[in-house]
Amino acid sequence: MALGTQEIVNKLWNLCNVLRDDGITYHQYLNELTYILFLKMAEETGEDKNIPEGYRWSDLKDKEGIELANFYRQLLLDLGTQGKGKVKEIYNNAQTSIKEPANLRKVIKHIDELDWYSARDEGLGEMYEGLLEKNASEKKSGAGQYFTPRPLINVMVRMLDPKVGERLNDPACGTYGFMISAHHYIAEQNDIYALSEKQNDFLVHEQYSGCELVDDTHRLALMNAFLHGLSGNIVNGDSLSSMGEDFKNYDVVLANPPFGTKKGGERPTRSDLVYPTSNKQLNFLQAIYRSLHQRGGARASVVLPDNVLFEDGDGQRIRKDLMEKCNLHTILRLPTGIFYAAGVKTNVLFFERGKIDKGNTKDVWFYDMRTNMPTFGKRSPFAEKYFEDFEKAYQTKDRTKIKDERWNCISREEIAKKNDSLDLGLIADDSITNSDDLGEPIDIAKEALSELAAIQKELNAIIKELG
Repeated sequence: MALGTQEIVNKLWNLCNVLRDDGITYHQYLNELTYILFLKMAEETGEDKNIPEGYRWSDLKDKEGIELANFYRQLLLDLGTQGKGKVKEIYNNAQTSIKEPANLRKVIKHIDELDWYSARDEGLGEMYEGLLEKNASEKKSGAGQYFTPRPLINVMVRMLDPKVGERLNDPACGTYGFMISAHHYIAEQNDIYALSEKQNDFLVHEQYSGCELVDDTHRLALMNAFLHGLSGNIVNGDSLSSMGEDFKNYDVVLANPPFGTKKGGERPTRSDLVYPTSNKQLNFLQAIYRSLHQRGGARASVVLPDNVLFEDGDGQRIRKDLMEKCNLHTILRLPTGIFYAAGVKTNVLFFERGKIDKGNTKDVWFYDMRTNMPTFGKRSPFAEKYFEDFEKAYQTKDRTKIKDERWNCISREEIAKKNDSLDLGLIADDSITNSDDLGEPIDIAKEALSELAAIQKELNAIIKELG
């Protein structure tokens, strides 16, 4: 992020301190900021023609006191009901949490006085992503669950190598990070200005799409797309409901679906999943490989927790179905501590849909980035440099020539003998004794201690908030 953009991000984020007396949380603040920023950004980008007269930045910025508070509330209501297109979507069900007119005035005044010329030059989208990242890094905001680390997103995008003219989708898109990264990648790999009018129109309006269940997060995704000059279809809804049955025929899918089970052990309402289960990740995995076309070359990269790799019953059946319908060629075992939820063990599955539905996976290559790795956190942040050896191995045409202990190939036959478990490919842990008698108990104890520490951390945060 350029220095000027970083400075604006810091100034905007620090405005949250102005609103603390109103009891506004970080997540509420980001939504509030989005309502106000959208008007300012529309003025900066010449898009305010899509905002009804009387509701633009120039109408808001000079008002004060009760007049300002009343006008702002009415603006949110009217733009959410009478606005058109993206304006109506962004302000849908918008409500303000700011009680003090003086605080609202301060926020508007500070935003108006920022150096928007530099921000425009460096990219308004980059500025907004900086705000999203700030929100995700604040543990109290709870937004980390919607925010996949940027280094991981960028690597996943590079490995799938999306092209101009392909249809991309994220069925659990959060703030739209995967699609924005894919857009950056495509812009770097191509001369966007040399595209035909038809190609450019497809790029802006159809190439990227997503679905997000949470209303506020959907709003952030819309704003993120808008500031990157994109207006693809971002649906507000549940990919695991019947609406998800229309998500199909994609060339590329990138996703980090929500972890956990549906409330009350409910199963998805989609009728096209062969093995519906209460496990969200297993349902998303099915939905994703079913959404890829079968013309050849359709591919996906998905972040999934360890339980997907070894769960019995439906888990085993879904893994077998995946390996029949797709070439599951690579599994990246990710380090712990890179996500907001402490102790969650995750992986990235890379697969390509076959032209037929049988026998597509012959071998699975595993890369272990988990064992004997640094402990990541604020002091040692997760960075793209840690992926260099994996990227080299992944992109080598003859993978057998790679000499790296972390890189292992396991045949489909071997996997079948292990009841189709994919919880494989981890190397020996240097911190654990080689004794067979002690290795497993120590490993279990370490995991239990890690989970207890995470629970204690969450309890401390709850106690602190309760005051």
